[in-house]
Amino acid sequence: MYKRILVPLDGSELAEKALVQAKDLCAKVSEIVLLQVIRLPLPIMTPDISMSLPVIDSEELRAEALNYLQQVADRLAAEGLQVSVDVVEADNVADAIVDYAKQHDIDLIIQSTHGRGGLSRLVFGSVSEGVLRKSPCPVMFVRS
Repeated sequence: MYKRILVPLDGSELAEKALVQAKDLCAKVSEIVLLQVIRLPLPIMTPDISMSLPVIDSEELRAEALNYLQQVADRLAAEGLQVSVDVVEADNVADAIVDYAKQHDIDLIIQSTHGRGGLSRLVFGSVSEGVLRKSPCPVMFVRS
């Protein structure tokens, strides 16, 4: 039924919990796609103050993300699963995940949720909610 499962990862153990469900469904799946969205910090600009921020090397961040994803992919491949990895750069993580799913014929998205509520959710937003509202395919959430 599902030919391509997208599993967004952020480097945390919590995010990797979604891999359990992806592996369980993989008997019927041809590929698991591991994705990490790199979010570069925006520079702070004010009319009165000129702030100097350290320059973020996006290529270095991309290389670190690819290295992490490849390590996870190697573990899964050792279990006989077909896995690919990708890294995208975006301001909005949820939109990047949804856009990736649309552009790469993803049949199912499996992701962990931090389970934030109240003020924390208001301040940090909810990637899970954004993915759920805009996803072109079914979404499975794994609770923390």
